[in-house]
Amino acid sequence: MKKALGAFLPLILCLPGFAAAADQPKKCSNENLKGQYVFVATGFQRAPNSPPGTPWYPKAILEVIQFNGDGTLTTPQLAIANPPGDSGLIFAPPAGGAHGEYFVNDDCSGTVHFFDAGNVTFRIFVDRPLGGSVRMIQTNPNNNAFQGTATRVD
Repeated sequence: MKKALGAFLPLILCLPGFAAAADQPKKCSNENLKGQYVFVATGFQRAPNSPPGTPWYPKAILEVIQFNGDGTLTTPQLAIANPPGDSGLIFAPPAGGAHGEYFVNDDCSGTVHFFDAGNVTFRIFVDRPLGGSVRMIQTNPNNNAFQGTATRVD
């Protein structure tokens, strides 16, 4: 009995350490975003450089984003309903789309920046621990009030 207790005692003493490690929040990094995501977003926009009081128009996006796990991304598919001007049209550029970059902080917040003519930028919040979805709110250009969620599909 003493031998068995002597063998298990060190293991039992380590259990609080294992429990404390399990309670620690997992840190995030660019590697949390890897794979293909579908971004669905809605909001409002108005013409660039509009003065205060200019009406806002509804806008929606359905976009496929390929996060590469290294801070780079591409958008192989994109459709924007009601692009600037309240035209009611759907804009769908050819496949191959924009390129961009992203950065994920330790606390799972970060940014997504597309290298397009509008210099479109989003503030993001990555779901822990594996990045299955990303909540995004547009911060540039500032003529938008636009948010949505990108969900991993592969």
